[in-house]
Amino acid sequence: MLELKDICYEVYDEVLDGDKEILNHVNLTVKDNDFMVITGPNGGGKSTIAKMIMGIIQPTKGKILFNGEDITNLSITERAKLGIGFAFQQPVRFKGLFVFDLLKFAAGRELSVDEACVYLSEVGLCAKDYVDREVNGSLSGGELKRIEIAMLMARKSSLSVFDEPEAGIDLWSFKNLVEVFQNLRKETSGSILIISHQERILEIADTIAIISNGEIREVGSRDEMLPKLMEDSMECTCLKRRGEKHE
Repeated sequence: MLELKDICYEVYDEVLDGDKEILNHVNLTVKDNDFMVITGPNGGGKSTIAKMIMGIIQPTKGKILFNGEDITNLSITERAKLGIGFAFQQPVRFKGLFVFDLLKFAAGRELSVDEACVYLSEVGLCAKDYVDREVNGSLSGGELKRIEIAMLMARKSSLSVFDEPEAGIDLWSFKNLVEVFQNLRKETSGSILIISHQERILEIADTIAIISNGEIREVGSRDEMLPKLMEDSMECTCLKRRGEKHE
C-alpha cells in the first residue's frame, strides 16, 4: 500500500520572486492490488505526484509511506528495490543496449530468451522482431512504451506507476496500449497507478482520483467518478461553445 500524507511541494518562481505552490496538502492512498488513475486539468499537479512517488523530486513537506515504511528520502534505486516501478512520460532510449538487455536488467536475474519473448508477446510485440533490437531512435514512442511495460512485468513490481502513457503515440498504438493495460491488470498481483485524462484508460480503472490546482478534489470508484467527469466535461464544452458564439 502506498500512502501520501500531507504532501506539499513548492518551487522558486523567478517571475513571482518567491515560492510557487505546486502541491497543497495532498493525502492519497493506493491500496494493494488497486488500479488507480489520477486525472485532472493540465498543470494541476498530476505528473508532479508521479515523480514524487518515484523519488525524482522530494516533497517540501509531508511523508510518503510504502507498505508502512517511510520512503520520503529514499533514492529512485532504493524505491525500485522495494518494488516500485516507473514508466516515463517520454521513454528513455539507450543507445548500444538491446531490448533483451533491458528485460534482464529489469528482472534482476538471469532471464532466458524464451522468458523475454513471453513478456514481449504479452504487450503485443512480435518477440522475434524485438528481443535483439537496439533501443534507439528506430523505435516509435508506442513501441518504447510497450517495452517499458514489459520491463515492469518482468520486474514484478508491487506498484507500477505510469505518467501519461498515451503521450506522443498515435490512435492505433493507444488502442492497443489500453489492451496491454487490461492484460497487465489481469497478470499482475501488484497495484497500478496511471496519470491520465484519457476516457479509455479511466474506464478500466478501479479507483479514480481527481487533482486540480495541486489539491486532491475527490477520490472514488470508477462507477462513482466517471459520470461526474463526463458531466463536467460536457459543461466545459457547452461553456466554450457559448463563449465562441459571443466573440
